[in-house]
Amino acid sequence: MERVLMVAGGRLDVAFCLAYKNSHSFSRTIAVDGGIHFFYEAKLKPDVIIGDLDSANEDEIRYFEEQTGITWLRLVPEKDDTDTEAAIRWAVGLGVGQIHILGGTGSRLDHVLGNIALLGIGLEAGVEILLADPNNRIRMIKNPLILSKQEQYGHYVSLIPFTPKVTGVTLQGMKYPLNDAVLTCFSSLGISNEIVEEEAIIRLTDGILLALETKD
Repeated sequence: MERVLMVAGGRLDVAFCLAYKNSHSFSRTIAVDGGIHFFYEAKLKPDVIIGDLDSANEDEIRYFEEQTGITWLRLVPEKDDTDTEAAIRWAVGLGVGQIHILGGTGSRLDHVLGNIALLGIGLEAGVEILLADPNNRIRMIKNPLILSKQEQYGHYVSLIPFTPKVTGVTLQGMKYPLNDAVLTCFSSLGISNEIVEEEAIIRLTDGILLALETKD
């Protein structure tokens, strides 16, 4: 399975991004617009740079323009999609199996919510997309998900309906189990659960859930 690292231009913690990169095996790295800052600071060369580059530093752009072996996909600022959406669709089109997005969260809540919604692109295409920052790892699911306690990302697991209703929600191996429950919008029922066994299993019959693993 080809696993891709994508670094966007949201809130970037260079040390976190570097540690995350080094803890996984990625076949391709993609800098999305201002995400080139991470690669510049970490002294790494991305395989691909994509975006309209309106949020990128001009000195960093020039630095990478002098490098060889980088694929540039320059976008126009006047477009209907974000640079991150364009990058996700491009990567999905390559037939990759998994995409990890860093720098996709921050103080711009419109971008955060927009990026969370973009996880659905992977869901439709059969490509797992994970949105991660130092405190959270987020994915969108419509099929069973197994979470290992040893490998969990933080202490808490929260489930938020992305569709108006999610039926057949069954949780095993968690502090607050559910059996064939219905989760609906405008409810906080799925917030702050915990894994208490070696692994937890999340099942659902119909609908789409956001599964968030959080450290804080």
